[in-house]
Amino acid sequence: MKRKMYFSLSHFHITAKYSMWSFLPRYLYLQFSKAANAFFLFITILQQIPDVSPTGKYTTLLPLLIILVISGIKEIVEDYVSLLLVNALKPTALGVPWCTTCFIFLSQPQATCYVATSNLDGETNLKIRQALLETAEMQTEKQLSSLSGKIECEGPNCHFNNFIGTLYLNGKSPVPIGPDQVLLRGTQLKNTDWIFGIVVYTGFETKFMQNAVQSPLKRSKVEQVTNLQILVLFLLLLVMSLVSCVGAAFWNGKYGANTWYIGKKGNFGLNILVFIILYHNLIPISLLVTLEIVKYVQALFINWVNEDMHYRRNDVYAMARTSNLNEELGQVKYLFSDKTGTLTCNIMTFKKCTIAGIIYGDHPCLITESSEFSDPKLLENFEENHPTKEYIKEFLILLSVCHTVVPERDGNDISYQASSPDEAALVKGAKKLGFVFTVRTPYSVTIEAVSSTLCTFQGFINRKRMSVIVRTPTGRLWLYCKGADSVIYERLSEDSLFVEETLTHLESFAREGLRTLCIAYIDLTELEYQQWLMMYKEACTVVQDRAQCLEHCYDTIEKKFLLLGATAIEDRLQARVPETIANLLKANIRIWLLTGDKEETAVNIAYSCKLLSGQMPRIQLNANSLEATQQVIDQNCQDLGTLLGKENDLALIIDGKTLKHALHFEVKKNFLNLALSCRTVLCCRLSPLQKAEIVDLVKNHVRAITLAIGDGANDVGMIQTAHVGVGISGNEGMLATNNSDYAIAQFSYLEKLLLVHGAWNYFRVTKCVLYCFYKNVVLYVIELWFAFVNGFSGQILFERWCISLYNVIFTSLPTITLGIFEQCCSQESLLRYPQLYTISQTGDIFNIKVLWIQCINALVHSFILFWLPTKMLEHDTVLQGGYTIDHLFLGNFIYTVRSSIVSMIFFFLQFSHLAVWGSIMVWLVFFTVYSFFWPTIPISPEMTGQAWMVLVCPYFWLDFFLVPIVCLIQNVIWKSNTCRRTLLEVVREMESSRGQELDRSGDPLCFALSGGYAFSQAEQAVVSQEELIRSYDTSKSKTRRTFFPAFSESSFE
Repeated sequence: MKRKMYFSLSHFHITAKYSMWSFLPRYLYLQFSKAANAFFLFITILQQIPDVSPTGKYTTLLPLLIILVISGIKEIVEDYVSLLLVNALKPTALGVPWCTTCFIFLSQPQATCYVATSNLDGETNLKIRQALLETAEMQTEKQLSSLSGKIECEGPNCHFNNFIGTLYLNGKSPVPIGPDQVLLRGTQLKNTDWIFGIVVYTGFETKFMQNAVQSPLKRSKVEQVTNLQILVLFLLLLVMSLVSCVGAAFWNGKYGANTWYIGKKGNFGLNILVFIILYHNLIPISLLVTLEIVKYVQALFINWVNEDMHYRRNDVYAMARTSNLNEELGQVKYLFSDKTGTLTCNIMTFKKCTIAGIIYGDHPCLITESSEFSDPKLLENFEENHPTKEYIKEFLILLSVCHTVVPERDGNDISYQASSPDEAALVKGAKKLGFVFTVRTPYSVTIEAVSSTLCTFQGFINRKRMSVIVRTPTGRLWLYCKGADSVIYERLSEDSLFVEETLTHLESFAREGLRTLCIAYIDLTELEYQQWLMMYKEACTVVQDRAQCLEHCYDTIEKKFLLLGATAIEDRLQARVPETIANLLKANIRIWLLTGDKEETAVNIAYSCKLLSGQMPRIQLNANSLEATQQVIDQNCQDLGTLLGKENDLALIIDGKTLKHALHFEVKKNFLNLALSCRTVLCCRLSPLQKAEIVDLVKNHVRAITLAIGDGANDVGMIQTAHVGVGISGNEGMLATNNSDYAIAQFSYLEKLLLVHGAWNYFRVTKCVLYCFYKNVVLYVIELWFAFVNGFSGQILFERWCISLYNVIFTSLPTITLGIFEQCCSQESLLRYPQLYTISQTGDIFNIKVLWIQCINALVHSFILFWLPTKMLEHDTVLQGGYTIDHLFLGNFIYTVRSSIVSMIFFFLQFSHLAVWGSIMVWLVFFTVYSFFWPTIPISPEMTGQAWMVLVCPYFWLDFFLVPIVCLIQNVIWKSNTCRRTLLEVVREMESSRGQELDRSGDPLCFALSGGYAFSQAEQAVVSQEELIRSYDTSKSKTRRTFFPAFSESSFE
């Protein structure tokens, strides 16, 4: 498609949940999408109808407004904090941070530069980009103003590594444009002073925004279940109202002629509205405001009371950016993790090596404080004419010249810019051992060793290996090669030495989770080189199938290698990552690794952090078409047979290209079944959108809670898509953190966040829900029992403001105590026995069955609570002063006894006394004061003297102790019939008795050979990697607005 060369740059991107204009409608939608709030709004409207409400006009409106105000303040505060963090972000180093640019000219030689793409793919290593050579000579604004032509390119899409376009300049041949000529939005420009470019995408058309995912309004699973059961409770309320209406019709038909004193009888429609209002408090309105308060306090516990999650190096604490999902942390089943910066520290170090069958750096005492390689034995063997001296020399020279690193001098200091962090680690390692890479020119490199060495070279790269042909100052020709062990070993000569010894060392390195790389060479003759060079030049000019021709050309010379040895590089994991993953796996949390990095890197990291073990078979999916992908997935599903859908000790490895086809609607079901059948899943070379699609696939097709964790902008999509998103405050900016639900500084802190805070919060929130349902059913079903004795007249048993304040004041203390202080067991036990997490994960302590068992229990208690006092007072009682009992006396009698039952049933923790007796005392004080309001305060004259009448009645004190005992006996009998002890009960007994602890030891995890090495720049592009790197000449000083001509076709002399 044809695209114009000018665009508007007025676009901006907002990551906050609310704006000034969207807050009210979006907030009200969020609140009234909760079934309880919508129902109470409906009741408030009904109460405004004259002569309908038996409980007054404002007894529901006031609690509802309190809920909305408290929730609104909380949402504003949380979103304002997020907005402050977003505003702290600065634009990237690009001059136009919100667009995608095709650049024309750079200040560097050969119009090349480096870009950092960590915001896109999570990789912190730099990538090489090159401007078009056809436009590279345009150095001034005048030359640019005379530029005339057009660009045709593909439409906007989400693929970061692909770009297809053509530049048509007037009077010149078309010029192809590829990904090496494009600076994407979100990248950072390095190693150049200035650029000229043309904008091709802007706003939502950029690849960065094509991968963006809208921030969703997340609701927890517990909240969704609660909403559903509130609807069921509403249906029960309707049934109760219909039963009462039928009862009223029956009673009026039988006794209506003799009850002239009741007044005018209402019709069926009016009666049902009366009973709906009468029973509406059966729906727990206090649940919402209580949970808002409780969750907010839980979030404060995560934020402040957590030195264990305080990263002292950067003084960063854990942060709950929302409190709506606290209980979700206790139910996570699938964890989707980024690799770079999330599991690792982004620090590569050269740890060990093996040269000529001798291993170096194998002793911990030889590792320096910075964890870099430092073995004096290697230099001793090199300097003291050891038999392996020449092997050591060639090994270190290879590390110094076979790479794409560019040196930069700052006085006497040399720093290295590398597209692969592995290469930088090897070059730095060689420098430490005395072989210093100092200068790069288009056709030579200079290293300083025992004597200065100048090497001219011809390099070429494959995804599994890199080779370079070097001519030394003495005229000898060498072909140096480094790469994966599987690639190097199949190309070794039969005369190669140290093969078995090196293989043994490779296995040893792999067991430690180190990234292994084999080193080999071959001596070339001048004739062999010249013949190959002609073949190479021909392959470079082929139009069709150029890649295949070049690969064949490389294979003709990369053979009969002589093995020098191998290197071992550590991609340093963050502290306690393997232990954290091991405990999360014990907690039955399945971990999927989603990374934009290479397959070999991901596999090596998986071994290091114990996601992969030595005996674990792998299923590798690498296909280039939909048909091939479908065929290989179907075949693997068929091979699993009856094991499909069950967790097996398998690892699934898939790359981004294959995943594109695997997510096709015809294939994704079988792909998901295959992935769920594997213990570990590794997805490599993924775009941010693909990460989000993977999470969305599991989220929507598996009944389980998902959590995504990452540290870069490329992780934002999956963080927002998952049920719970966790951002790591790392080295890649704050975008992931600002779009997350929870933020931590280290991956290891996830263990406490889930196993401790998650489990505690789940127990607390679910008990709050159960308690709120219980206490409302206990009190308000009594109105139904009372209807049987008042002729279904709609008369209320309790005073109207006592009904309204029941949830807000009189039972708030027990509920908040549960939500803040309840602990299933201690923090030490939860961390020591990760298996306890499965109790909250499976949802066995809170589901529809558990909730309705509790409601039935409350129904029984309400029956006891009403009929026992009613029968005691059935034959009337004369009180002091000549007063007799009436319905209000009975209501206050029951209401006061109820305070002891509701407060005692749920509480068995150290704060029980505060909750139980505090709740009782609050009611008694209020009851006493309220009885003396009138006439000083003209409210409820019927309550005058009620406290004195109730508290001096002997039947009250008998019931006050008798009713709770009867109800508690019923609970104890039911619990005693449960014979099977759970792990939680066992641990609780151990905590109380301080007995012998359970054995925490597990099977040791083994490691297999995790060989493999990848070069990040071996991507399909218009200009190859070797052409880009050869364009550098670090021996020349930098100039501004000066273009270095393209390198000539000179020979390597």
